[in-house]
Amino acid sequence: MAVHRAPAPLDPSSLYGEYPFLPGAESLVRGQAWTVRTLLEEPAYGSARALGRARILAAADDPRAVKDVAEFAGAAADVRYLSFLFARLVLASAPSPAPLRRWAVAESKRSSTRLESLRGTEQAEEIEAVADALLSPMRARADGMEVALVDYVRLATPIREADYRLVRQDLRRGVVVLRPKRAARLLEEAIRRTLAQPIPLAPEVVTLVREREAELLGEVAARMPLPVARSSAGGGVLRPERFPPCIRKMRRTLQKGENLSHAGRFALAAFLPRAGADAETIVDAYRGAPDFDESITRYQVEHITHHAGGVGYEPPECETLRSHGLCAREGDATAESPADRSRDPLCFEERLRHPLQYYRLRGGTVVERGDPETGPPSTPTGGARDRPGSRAR
Repeated sequence: MAVHRAPAPLDPSSLYGEYPFLPGAESLVRGQAWTVRTLLEEPAYGSARALGRARILAAADDPRAVKDVAEFAGAAADVRYLSFLFARLVLASAPSPAPLRRWAVAESKRSSTRLESLRGTEQAEEIEAVADALLSPMRARADGMEVALVDYVRLATPIREADYRLVRQDLRRGVVVLRPKRAARLLEEAIRRTLAQPIPLAPEVVTLVREREAELLGEVAARMPLPVARSSAGGGVLRPERFPPCIRKMRRTLQKGENLSHAGRFALAAFLPRAGADAETIVDAYRGAPDFDESITRYQVEHITHHAGGVGYEPPECETLRSHGLCAREGDATAESPADRSRDPLCFEERLRHPLQYYRLRGGTVVERGDPETGPPSTPTGGARDRPGSRAR
């Protein structure tokens, strides 16, 4: 059995190679007269491009960063930094923001895994160094790491695990005291936010990148396909345009590579089979999620759709969706379609209580729930947590 040893502490140069998003990392290539064009074309930067491509594809396949990027271990600090710049350049030029957000999740998890694996003084010093650079200071103390209350709230709010709620923290005179592992998880969120922000590029740069890396962008798109309408379990065709506004908004959120709440992921997975979607269509709906994992998604979707011996969970009612902030009957200002931006009269005039009522009134076919005795004949029941699209940490 392999023995996993804590990584050695880093000198300043290696620190920037490991965390190339930190301010000051540009010092690694000081004196190198590189440009965007030379980074994309010059043979001298071939190693950086190869490592950058490997990082992008590894993230597309596995945003949890469980698999190592083989080229990473032996790369010099400056090559690591340039590979990071190359990856950001390519992903900022991609037609969809989903690959950038997926890559941000993978890179942030890779960093937090290293921080968690360190021990003692080395761990505290590295957490402090990364936190200071990200403007979220953390300080070591005898019983853990402390972070200002305002910084804790800012970093922990998007984290859905119940253990990160403020009421469960050790709050002392305006600071929150954390175990180092939990501090690393907070920094993971800070890193993800930093990397998920697209860098502004001139149109001519985007054109150049897309021309030079067309094969890579095509491979990423192939590994992260957007969901499509398929034949339903009942032999008809899904009618996404007839979905209620709340469900349409949930799908758009995932398609854009943005995060969807626990309640939203559950509601979507429970609604789609009743609208006639088969298992592949339901899994495909989550492919844009930043933390998408196919095997875990399939397991969790099976649990939701085959709960109670095959009956499946009932989709939440409108009142429940409103309580979770998921109702979109007033319109979605971020939507591209004028219909989705405006108030939906059907939600008000009919006084609907359930999203399936909307779908039925719009002409969609609602599939009856499975037989509690036999259930669907060909798909096994899972026992996973009912949150598809990602792996709980």
